[in-house]
Amino acid sequence: MEQTLVLLKPCTLQRALVGEIINRFEKKGLRLAGMKMMQLTDSILNEHYAHLSGKPFFQILKDSMMSTPVIACCLEGIDAVRVVRSMTGSTNGRNADPGTIRGDYCMSNQQNIVHASDSLETAAIEIKRFFRPEEIFDYESSNRNYLYALDEH
Repeated sequence: MEQTLVLLKPCTLQRALVGEIINRFEKKGLRLAGMKMMQLTDSILNEHYAHLSGKPFFQILKDSMMSTPVIACCLEGIDAVRVVRSMTGSTNGRNADPGTIRGDYCMSNQQNIVHASDSLETAAIEIKRFFRPEEIFDYESSNRNYLYALDEH
């Protein structure tokens, strides 16, 4: 099973969409392996968004991500990274297809509801950045045989 990181951004908390967004991932069949609320710091955001540090919007992005706590989630499932990215839609909510999280809930490029890992390698790094090992749980889901065929898990 793959694991991936999802951050529910401050705009999600401010708009009271946390339960609705998590519900969509759970209804799809992704298993919640870890979840916590946390206040992001300048140092963790410098690390997390290092690839954007030269962009003119970098400080605006960091300020936005520190405006309220975020909810960090570790989701698990077969092809979890690809599935979550597909569910979230295009980064810019105005370009995201209806039916995706961003297509249904946002109009912004930055206030775009969630951050989702973009590859399996990135997911592993990001999960370690936001979770200690003891905060990720491995447990048996009773519905596993109804989500996947027996030869898929």
